[in-house]
Amino acid sequence: MQRQKSLLSFFEKSSPEEDRNASSYTEMLHRSRLRQFPPKQPRPNPPPAAESAAPISKDPLPEVTGTDTPPEKVRPPVFLSRFFADNEAAARPSSAILQKLVKGPGSEASHDRNQDNDSLFVYSNQNKLDYTQGPPKQGTPFQCPLEDNSSKLNNSCDQGSLHFESNPEIPGPETPAMRPRVPRLKRIQEECYNFGNKHDSLFLDSSKKIKSAQGSGTEKKTAGKAFETASSKFEWLDPSLIRDADGRRSGDALYDKRTLYIPPTVLKKMSASQKQYWGVKCHYMDVILFFKVGKFYELYELDAEIGHKELDWKITNSGVGKCRQVGISECGIDDAIQKLIARGYKVGRIEQIETSDQAKARGANAVIQRKLVKVYTPSTTVDGNMGPNAVHLLALKEENCSLENGSTLYGFAFLDYATLKFWVGYIRDNASCVALGALLMQVSPKEVIYESQGLSNEAHRALKKYTSTGSSAMQLSPAPPGTVFIDASEVRKLIESNGYFQRFSRSCASVLEDVMDNDLALCALGGLIRHLSRLKLDDALHNGDISPYEVFKRCLRMDGQTLLNLEIFSNNVDGSPAGTLYKHLDNCITSSGKRLLRNWICHPLISIGEINDRLNVVEGLVKHPEITLVIAQYLRRLPDLERLLGRVKASVRSSAALLLPVVGEKILKQLVRAFGSLIKGLRIGLDLLTIFQKEDHGILSLSTVLNLPLPYGNNGLDVLLTQLEAAVDNDFPHYQDHDVKDSDAETLSILIKLFAEKVVQWSRIIDALNCVDVLRSFAVTANSSRGSMCRPLVVPADSSSTFSFQETRGPLLMIKGLWHPYAVGENGGELVPNDVYLGKDTTGNCPRTLLLTGPNMGGKSTLLRATCLAVLLAQLGCYVPCEMCVLSPVDIIFTRLGATDRIMSGESTFFVECTETASILQHATQDSLVILDELGRGTSTFDGYAIAYAVFRHLVEKVHCRLLFATHYHPLTKEFASHPHVTLQHMACAFKAKTGSSVIGEQELVFLYRLTSGSCPESYGLQVALMAGIPKSAVESASNAGQRMKKLVGENFRSSEVRSEFSTLHEGWLKTLLAVSKISDCDLDEDALDTLLLLWHELKCFYRSHERKD
Repeated sequence: MQRQKSLLSFFEKSSPEEDRNASSYTEMLHRSRLRQFPPKQPRPNPPPAAESAAPISKDPLPEVTGTDTPPEKVRPPVFLSRFFADNEAAARPSSAILQKLVKGPGSEASHDRNQDNDSLFVYSNQNKLDYTQGPPKQGTPFQCPLEDNSSKLNNSCDQGSLHFESNPEIPGPETPAMRPRVPRLKRIQEECYNFGNKHDSLFLDSSKKIKSAQGSGTEKKTAGKAFETASSKFEWLDPSLIRDADGRRSGDALYDKRTLYIPPTVLKKMSASQKQYWGVKCHYMDVILFFKVGKFYELYELDAEIGHKELDWKITNSGVGKCRQVGISECGIDDAIQKLIARGYKVGRIEQIETSDQAKARGANAVIQRKLVKVYTPSTTVDGNMGPNAVHLLALKEENCSLENGSTLYGFAFLDYATLKFWVGYIRDNASCVALGALLMQVSPKEVIYESQGLSNEAHRALKKYTSTGSSAMQLSPAPPGTVFIDASEVRKLIESNGYFQRFSRSCASVLEDVMDNDLALCALGGLIRHLSRLKLDDALHNGDISPYEVFKRCLRMDGQTLLNLEIFSNNVDGSPAGTLYKHLDNCITSSGKRLLRNWICHPLISIGEINDRLNVVEGLVKHPEITLVIAQYLRRLPDLERLLGRVKASVRSSAALLLPVVGEKILKQLVRAFGSLIKGLRIGLDLLTIFQKEDHGILSLSTVLNLPLPYGNNGLDVLLTQLEAAVDNDFPHYQDHDVKDSDAETLSILIKLFAEKVVQWSRIIDALNCVDVLRSFAVTANSSRGSMCRPLVVPADSSSTFSFQETRGPLLMIKGLWHPYAVGENGGELVPNDVYLGKDTTGNCPRTLLLTGPNMGGKSTLLRATCLAVLLAQLGCYVPCEMCVLSPVDIIFTRLGATDRIMSGESTFFVECTETASILQHATQDSLVILDELGRGTSTFDGYAIAYAVFRHLVEKVHCRLLFATHYHPLTKEFASHPHVTLQHMACAFKAKTGSSVIGEQELVFLYRLTSGSCPESYGLQVALMAGIPKSAVESASNAGQRMKKLVGENFRSSEVRSEFSTLHEGWLKTLLAVSKISDCDLDEDALDTLLLLWHELKCFYRSHERKD
């Protein structure tokens, strides 16, 4: 006790003026040393740790004595004990911010503290890596002596001694914190060695950034000291020697980069603080860990290097062992965490869970207890500038073996942590991974966790393809086998034993029943659960709401390739939302409304009744713009109710975080602000919905679409909300910046408990407000368009039967005056509307196929995309950019647009074309809409023409779908000129005299962008080449060569001309025969069938005779 008093006599509180003037962590650290160790009391310097290690290496180190931080005055308790859970013995009083103690060289106090092993990083040469006892056996996880939940979680599964072959195509983790690290100064030294004479100057610059604790000396000593500072003395952290918890090296297929092996001999010699830190860090090597020490948060070793690189913090050496560290005061920790998360890192906080006086009360030698309270990741963040888009964390599990029909099964589960919503499901896919692509495009995850060596090469290609789109990159986090994903039976036990999804999710049992027959979905859910448990996010598991998710369920299906081709969410130029359908429709005011709009676009309706209900509401809002203005006034006052509800739900029975000194007070203040904003926002929203219920607004189907909760009255939500609002005004009048009092915790817990009893009804209220926002956005889009807009007429498709040459009415698509909604002409040119008819026309014919030709840059692709977007908008319940639109519902939209290759996966342009076309031929139905643009151009002319001909004929005569086929193969127009189900049209163009030309009669090509009947005589590629800047001499040479090629090739296609005349001549006979057969209004009899068969034989012989003559 006398020794402790002598030590404490050196420590003085810093004055408020000095603390205000402190500009950085390093300056405060330096002043603290000067105050604690004045030069008036010189003491003999203790021997260096490295020199004194040898004679005392055989003796056991003395037991830890003293405390980590100096004793401080205990503040009065902030929270009442009755607020906390029943398993808490009593409320721990909140303490003031702990004062950091720093040792200086050459002082007796420093020598005494070294003997007590209270410095965070005290080590000698004995700390070097010792493999005399050998690494741990395979399958025997390293056990840290500290009792830590993370170690139990990560070591609960025995990995065994399995062997996997490494696959070079499978990517490693994308998280920056998981990449191999090389000390920055070491890299500089290696570069200096290569440049020779620049060695001294580079090291001089480096030493300026890394300041030695002993001060500066000569240039040579400074450079050596800088290198010593930047290099770790822990040999088991060296990249060439580092091992995971099971002793595996980085080259092992089962190597776990998330864990670290620390030799037991080194661990025994660590101080208590070192054991606290490394006991957590050895299980979280992929996480940057902030270690709370007094008033500061510190990063050590590899994490310190990241803090130096990313945040430009100066690395210092503290403690006798001179451990690399950087630090920041607690007032700046939140901003530092957000910066690291924004750059893709995972960040954890090891907090002090008691004060120094509380530690003393447990014993004189007790050390302040610390634990990892939470890990922040880019996919689970709730603070900072998140933006309106949902942030999803996706767990993916693939079936190890393919099914009999060649398909593959995927189980998935994903989470929106900000709203505490879970989804789980499974999909069946083929080798093209179109369903997996649709899932990735719909969910747009921020991070994907999967089992390393557990995904096929096709799945990895899909991840690369669909995760590289958009403005934000996605992290891929592979997990070693057996560490995250567990068996389905264990997942069921885990959910039942821990009570996950039981507090607010009434559908948990039904969801599990839906996926009970699919173990992959449960395995994916188990991987997500264990990952969240590792991140200390159990509040989401207990309070979250889980629902089933189906990628294609009672909706218009669009695979991932279609979403990319049509530029639904991101354009193909820079990946931004500009020039996309989502951007065109996004006139939503609230963030939650924007998220619902994205969900609606991913799942367009297919039910005619549901489509008309939405159209009724949109039509009412279009006709009553005054109601739209009133809605906008209310919605602009709303916060993000969906995320506020998720934050309030997460706080239910989650009092552990509020027990933390200082941190608990900040969390409580944030919770008061969130709850007050939620109650006020619900009042505004409820008033808006009351207007719709009580007033005669003249909008049909509004109550059906909104699905409003119980009527308002004395026993409804209105009364409860009024009571909660009054309580907030009384207890938290300034909830936006409330000063926390002792009684606030208990008061807030009671209010949240009352609120949570109606959480399902509150969710329905928020969903209804989101729906109002999206429908209002549709109406605003219709009113603000620059062209004509109309309400589409959705009709059921007539029943069809196909036998030989007979077919009745079927799917229909008739659009008059169609224009692309957001593809504006050059210099804001006028829109050129066009008519598209696919299905029964006025003559009773059924040309479901449009064979489109025209010049390059003539607008063919724009017309194809505009047709798809018109169908998509109609089935979303929006107005369509045209004068008239009549259609039967489309079940699937397929697109094959553009020419792209996948160099990284070894797929050529033509291979990509054939892969996408194969998916169309396998899955297209009669009710589908298929868009094919220039199929076959990725290979030779004749091979490409043959593929185009075969695919086109199959879709026309076998599938009978609505088809738009754009091509430059003009012989196709001859082959199908007289086909009864094909219409020939082209994009018109014209020639006019070239202005400013000195050559008389020189003309230039003008694109009219107008759809015209018939086929285009040629593609005018040479004129487009001139427009692109190819020299005129080269174009003239090409023109001469083209004339010769046309003459030679034209002889081969002379039969196409005869085929055109032949088909026209005999099609009249066939129509007459079919008309005669319909007189009796019954099926064809045997005589009629014989007649058709004889006619077909005659036509076939006629065609063969002409072939022999040619």
